[in-house]
Amino acid sequence: MPQFGCSIEKLISVTPDDYRCPISLEIMLDPVTVSTGQTYNRASIQKWFEAGNMTCPKTGERLISTEFFPNLALKNLIQQFCYDNGISILTNKSHSITATTVSPGSLAAAHAIQFASWSLARRLVFGTDEQKNKAAYEIRLLAKSNVFNTACLVENGTVPPLLDLVLTSTMQENAISALLKLSKHSNGREVIMESRGLKPIVKVLNRGYSLEARRVAAGIIFYLTSVKEYRKLIGENSEAVSGLVKLIKEGTIRGKKSAVDAIFGLLLLAKNHSKVLASGVVPVIINVLASSDKRYVVNDCLAVLVALAESVEGSRAVLECSGFGLVVRIWQSATSRAEKEYCVSILSSLCVNIGVEVVDVLAKDASVVMPLLYSLLTDGTPQAEKKARRLINVLQEFDEKKTSGMVDSSVMQQRLLQLN
Repeated sequence: MPQFGCSIEKLISVTPDDYRCPISLEIMLDPVTVSTGQTYNRASIQKWFEAGNMTCPKTGERLISTEFFPNLALKNLIQQFCYDNGISILTNKSHSITATTVSPGSLAAAHAIQFASWSLARRLVFGTDEQKNKAAYEIRLLAKSNVFNTACLVENGTVPPLLDLVLTSTMQENAISALLKLSKHSNGREVIMESRGLKPIVKVLNRGYSLEARRVAAGIIFYLTSVKEYRKLIGENSEAVSGLVKLIKEGTIRGKKSAVDAIFGLLLLAKNHSKVLASGVVPVIINVLASSDKRYVVNDCLAVLVALAESVEGSRAVLECSGFGLVVRIWQSATSRAEKEYCVSILSSLCVNIGVEVVDVLAKDASVVMPLLYSLLTDGTPQAEKKARRLINVLQEFDEKKTSGMVDSSVMQQRLLQLN
């Protein structure tokens, strides 16, 4: 195949968004699809999983498994696109493909980006307020275009001065938004934490000058939770957790989603569960589930409840907020396999952690629950099918024993533990 040159301007202007990896922002030359239906570059999603993440980076949904499958149709389209537009791709002897989009396309372009990053960093430090605000805005645009740009901006020291600007009313929106773009890069997350950036970001989360600024702060926290060590530090910051819960209450739909996603990121560390529960998040999540008609928000809220309901305290909190009936109603109207699995997972946890009391309620509502469970046997994910089958067996056994007056709570509790 012929080799072509490529300028950074060309990469930015002609690459369709669907051909870019949502994680790396690079053209995907080895696209793979995960269980949520989203597609990523193989290397990027592998690193995401290796970091201990179990969510879909783009949608925030909790993944059923870390399995992924090659998207050959998209791969062929991207290769043709690169050929037609003169974007260089390299094939080695083993026929694996390497993209040049991690770099700006030429040495001259690389030097230009390096110089621009250095110049923007200086303006953030030495410029007038107007120049600083404009520099922050330009960083937002530059970091959005290419992963190489993001790396250059971080390496040239733009993060610390941006952190200094996030609490200034006239510059907060651009500064916090620029940090969000930089936090998507692993080096950006590292510099934010090393620069003690969590404190000002949490202040914006709690007392930002706009709901949008608070939403963006929650987005940064979500990206920070992709690093295991940072989950612990954020979980220990009571204002971070309470700020996220407050944003779920007060934020826009996008703000609620960002805050819920960040909460889920914190729950990936088991030690954070008690702290998140103590923040009063369960009734807030239940309220969003009861009032929102946005499926992507419902999906994310259910994922958080799945994580929280794994503990006895979390299950009790869900039950005390009338979450049991709500989950059943959501299950009845659920359209995605993920939502259905979340619902059966929550109900299974309630049975295991609360016991016969919940099983009795489910059994009484068998005319509604059993058809939902049976549908998962044919149309559910493997994990959902397993949970549904076990729950069906438990409900049938309970009904038989109750009819004969032979329900033994201790024996039934042992039976329920098998639902895990």
